[in-house]
Amino acid sequence: MDEPVSPDVPDSPRPGWFGWRRRCPRTARGVSVGTSVLAGVLVVVALVSPARLDHMHLGSFLRLPVEAIVLAAVLLMLPPKVRRVAAVLCGMFLGLSTLLKFMDMAFRQTLARPFDLVFDWIMVGNATDWLRESFGRTGEVLAIIGVIVLFIAVLVLCTLAVVRLTNVMSRHRPRAVLATLVVGTLWVTCFNLGVQFGGVTFATNGYSVFVANRVQNVRNGLGDAEVFEKQSAVDAFAATPPDQLLTGLRGKDVLFTFVESYGRVAIDDPAMAPEIDATLKEGDARLKSAGFASRSGWLTSPVTGAGSWMAHSTFLSGLWVKNQQRYLNLTNSDRATLTSYFQKTGDWRTVGIVPGVRKSWPEGKYFGLDHIYDSTHLGYKGPYFSWTPVPDQFSLEAFQKLEHGKKDRDPIMAEIILASSHNPWSPIAHTIDWDELGDGSVFEQIKKEGTNPSEVWKSGERVRTEYRKAIQYSLDSLTQWMQRYGDENTVLVFLGDHQPVPTVTKGSANMDVPITIVAKDPKVLDRVADWNWTEGLKPADDAPKWGMDKFRDRFMTAFAK
Repeated sequence: MDEPVSPDVPDSPRPGWFGWRRRCPRTARGVSVGTSVLAGVLVVVALVSPARLDHMHLGSFLRLPVEAIVLAAVLLMLPPKVRRVAAVLCGMFLGLSTLLKFMDMAFRQTLARPFDLVFDWIMVGNATDWLRESFGRTGEVLAIIGVIVLFIAVLVLCTLAVVRLTNVMSRHRPRAVLATLVVGTLWVTCFNLGVQFGGVTFATNGYSVFVANRVQNVRNGLGDAEVFEKQSAVDAFAATPPDQLLTGLRGKDVLFTFVESYGRVAIDDPAMAPEIDATLKEGDARLKSAGFASRSGWLTSPVTGAGSWMAHSTFLSGLWVKNQQRYLNLTNSDRATLTSYFQKTGDWRTVGIVPGVRKSWPEGKYFGLDHIYDSTHLGYKGPYFSWTPVPDQFSLEAFQKLEHGKKDRDPIMAEIILASSHNPWSPIAHTIDWDELGDGSVFEQIKKEGTNPSEVWKSGERVRTEYRKAIQYSLDSLTQWMQRYGDENTVLVFLGDHQPVPTVTKGSANMDVPITIVAKDPKVLDRVADWNWTEGLKPADDAPKWGMDKFRDRFMTAFAK
């Protein structure tokens, strides 16, 4: 005797458009079974799929998720009306969690970390800005449309899949109950025995772990503001009189220069190391010929792939600024930064050369800068190089003309951002004769001769090659500027802000960046002798490594003796 049909589900199929199901019952049956199978596959794939691309392989999907078994059992126990609502809600949740996995994949490819549900929403706007500036307005619009379509499709398909499977189980409830018990027993057995296929555990609860971890991350994020506030209140120099601050640098021009995406990979990666090493040696020789000496070490950045402003604020504030909320809290606080302490002394004019800033930047006042030169105030009339508004060589020359080269001026403390090594590293500029820079129009031809980012990003090796060239350009521009314009009163501290994206680092979790201090006056380097940094522009593998948030206090202590 056939199994009884559940009363909450119609016992006859819908006729379909123009009654095709009744005219072609065998075809209709095949379509129905096929659709149900596809729905089941979609649900299982959504449950077992990893949240990172480097874990994507066939074995990842050949697993039995306990969550599917639990979901089936719960839905079978619910009364008909509640079951239908629960199926829709569960489908939507599955779709949303699948979208979150997609977000994790995207963030791991760019920032080497998963998407943060509390802090990372603002990064979506930054991503669209990057798309527009790198691939044009059309590329931005097409990418946004594609993402919206994908999001809607995933959400709708996951919901429909769960609803369809629920209806199938309802029509064949006794068989569904038996199947659930059998599969559940199979899962428990395989889980306890640790059954694996190809090194992958067959019986998995990975989806539950994924959700639990995200819930815990949200809880941690919601409590992070209080933790950060307590850390911000501790400042060893807050009560120090201005005339006792940075006394070892009085009369010096102090330049804190960030080289975009200059990470440890540029020095350590075998494919890049020979060319970068040659560039650093040339820079060393250039500086030595002008009477400069240098020392180098390592810092660990709070970010990787992007988020330069968080690295900058970590370095300057002495606090670990690991997310956007911390950055906003910091820039709305009275926590003193390295740059604001220079301003507090009254002995330096403090300026910012920030070519990456193209719109209002109210946070600039927080950092204690008397004057800020953004991309529109450097006198540049040349083209953008993808994201980069102003080539580094021109930014440094503009600093010379606007501030450093003035006569009868006060000492300068400058925060300088070199942005030419910003992702996507295509096209990139190259150094030219400094006397030929003019208003930057000369870069029009240089850009035309450069590479196309759409072509470069088809190959990981080409991306790494262009990244390496961009770092070489930034380093050459900086050391040439020091040789040309530096003097006995110039002190340069330059560092990378973070490692580049995983495409370049090949997924490395290392977050170290090089840092170098350059000076002609030997007394300056004598004050940091106990840091035990490596002589020259290239830090040794075993050179001291600090958290980026430790630099501020160590620097101020060294130059307050």
